[in-house]
Amino acid sequence: MQLNYRLSGLPKEVRIFIASFVVVLSVGFYTGLLFVNETSTASPNGIEENYLGNEQDEDAEIMKFKKSDREMLTIVHTHILSMSLIFFLLGGLVWMTNISDKAKLCLTVEPFLSVILTFGGIYFLWNGVVWMKYVVIISGILMTFSFMLSSIVVLYTLVQKPSPSH
Repeated sequence: MQLNYRLSGLPKEVRIFIASFVVVLSVGFYTGLLFVNETSTASPNGIEENYLGNEQDEDAEIMKFKKSDREMLTIVHTHILSMSLIFFLLGGLVWMTNISDKAKLCLTVEPFLSVILTFGGIYFLWNGVVWMKYVVIISGILMTFSFMLSSIVVLYTLVQKPSPSH
């Protein structure tokens, strides 16, 4: 598929603007990952404990309780909406790079599948399908790699010199 616009052909000021957006978006994304690590949800048992509680563990350092219906709907709703917008915007920029269409398709569709699997998996875990914690971890890792690769591809394209045809 051939688009008429390439990031590398945009005026320098627009490329700086887009690069600033991708950098700030990345800071926000990676801060979210730090939060996941801080809440002990970076491990299968940590994920389970975070949503289902740990009241049965008398030796727990921090007591956690099962999330309420309202908390779960808020978590799932806000994350699916915000992450879909993040990946839509970043994906639009990916489609303006020079990588292959297959790579673009992978980098722009995979994150949407991962968002549904990650946050849908959290919801199913909360409803007692405990093995979904593994789906949550795998899809979360894939989502993170897609974000990272997309950001790198976009930023790399933005620092390239415009081709003579532009």
